[in-house]
Amino acid sequence: MSKTDLRGLSREQVRSLVLDLGEPAFRGDQVFEWVFAKRVSGFDRMSNVPKSFASHVERVAEIGRLEIQSERKSSEGTTKYLFALRDGQAVESVLIPHRYGMSVCVSSQAGCRMACRFCASAEGGFVRNLTASEITSQVLEIQALLDVHDVRVSRVDFMGTGEPLDNYENVLQAMKVLSDPGGLGIGARKITVSTCGIVPGILRLAGEGMQVTLSVSLHAPDNALRDMIMPVNKRYPLEELLPACDEYAKRTGRRVTYEYVLLLGFNDTAEHARKLSRLLRGRLAHVNLIPLNPVAGGGFERSSQQAVTAFSRELGKAGVAQTVRREMGARVDAACGQLRRRHVDAGRRQVGKRPDQGTEPG
Repeated sequence: MSKTDLRGLSREQVRSLVLDLGEPAFRGDQVFEWVFAKRVSGFDRMSNVPKSFASHVERVAEIGRLEIQSERKSSEGTTKYLFALRDGQAVESVLIPHRYGMSVCVSSQAGCRMACRFCASAEGGFVRNLTASEITSQVLEIQALLDVHDVRVSRVDFMGTGEPLDNYENVLQAMKVLSDPGGLGIGARKITVSTCGIVPGILRLAGEGMQVTLSVSLHAPDNALRDMIMPVNKRYPLEELLPACDEYAKRTGRRVTYEYVLLLGFNDTAEHARKLSRLLRGRLAHVNLIPLNPVAGGGFERSSQQAVTAFSRELGKAGVAQTVRREMGARVDAACGQLRRRHVDAGRRQVGKRPDQGTEPG
């Protein structure tokens, strides 16, 4: 029988597990803090609990780990990790230094079924959802590396491979675990969930009572353009997406971030900026303009710096809050899915098949 991975359990769930074993609830608090606050890798390291109790728990539970398969670091300090999962899949996480501290960008799925044209995440298709423990472990493994330097992870962004709201239950569970003040203590306001526009998920998240930041991948100012690059728009067009985002802002009091990747000659002109301004003016919104991190075979080129500046200026003139994202990871394949795709392609080459021959990804 498989063991329960403690890294995927909330404090209340650890208490429940301990109670089911006939032990007092406070032992559950101790175990939770050893796993998440002190980040031990084994039950024998829990020095303030009886050995008999630790052995009792170890019979039914484990402390999962992720192995770092590869690591790339840029000159700006961004580090991208490829973590190996037990079933042979691999997922990416990115550690990004900011003035306010360290953020970790985590993946929520192995692969992605959303098929956005400019993103490497969908290469090879969707494989499976990550478990809550596989999500929290990305943060825990990176935090363990930072512990040596007495540095803490201060933010978590669900912006890696996968669509978080397509793996709703596990992502919600991971957020609850990560935000527990007795563990990693990353408050909900320091967590960002990025979505391509899954309207039911946005509305559901609005009702959870967690003030996480909602980030919506918009990337076009009208349905015609968005249909061309984001298949999800045909199911949830702007007429449904934007009211859902407004509802999220209303119920949480948090402004929504709209991600906008600038694609040369496609969505980066002054007229596109004016359309976007008309779309968002008056909403509790902030636009994050993103110079394209090119993906091989994606069919798009990055906009010129002049076009980025002009687009930003046009939004500013219309009173739309916006920033241009600082580039931190182009040299380490930091765009979603790029490092995983290299891993997948390498595996295909090892078995002597071309990427178009239908080899199972991973």
